[in-house]
Amino acid sequence: MKGRTLRRVFVWELPVRIFHWLNALAIVVLCVTGYLIGNPPALMSNVEASNRYLFGIIRFLHLAAAYIFIFNFIFRIYWGFVGNKYAQWRNFIPTNRTYFKELWKVFRIDILLKPRTEHLSVGHNALAGFMYFFIFLASAFMVLTGFGLFAGMSTWWLPKLFAWVPSLFGDSEFSVRNWHHSVMWLFVVFTIIHVYLVMFHDYVEGRGELSSMGGGWKFIEEEVFEADQQAEKEAEKVKTRA
Repeated sequence: MKGRTLRRVFVWELPVRIFHWLNALAIVVLCVTGYLIGNPPALMSNVEASNRYLFGIIRFLHLAAAYIFIFNFIFRIYWGFVGNKYAQWRNFIPTNRTYFKELWKVFRIDILLKPRTEHLSVGHNALAGFMYFFIFLASAFMVLTGFGLFAGMSTWWLPKLFAWVPSLFGDSEFSVRNWHHSVMWLFVVFTIIHVYLVMFHDYVEGRGELSSMGGGWKFIEEEVFEADQQAEKEAEKVKTRA
């Protein structure tokens, strides 16, 4: 990395950063409270059960985080169409051979730890984008199954829109709950890998990967930035011809 000219580039817009941290907070609360709901601890106390309301609080936190999660999720879908090029949905969905080539290259570097190799990108690399797309699908599944479980006990119209979900699992709320709880562990594993890779890239590349989700700025090599700009121009030419 020595001898390279770095350019300060604004990558992550404020709405993307707000989404990221709200989503992180909601997922942590959902996973902790969801685990406690699925595996309630045996707590001994001489206080009358009706005066403790412990699980009422846990359930409230779970539902509150769920509503934050779903509306934040809907907002991110919207921002995927109106945000800057680094927030656009084309960064998450594999649509061409170049995307798959980059995905495999980053996989060999990040997962297989191929020596003396690096891949520099301005926004999300292909592997990160693809994993986020997979997590978006898992998020949609969690919203459907979560509100499907809540529909039978809710009086609000929104959860009741999902009353049909248990029918997809043989009208068994037990099956819905098991699937909902199992996919929760996918988010736990993803979070661990995500934090590791962010810290890995921040240490290896030294481009402000960690701080960029706070202030939005990255330090990008001049040649990488120019290549990114050229790729954008080529994409615009293709759109114009179409």
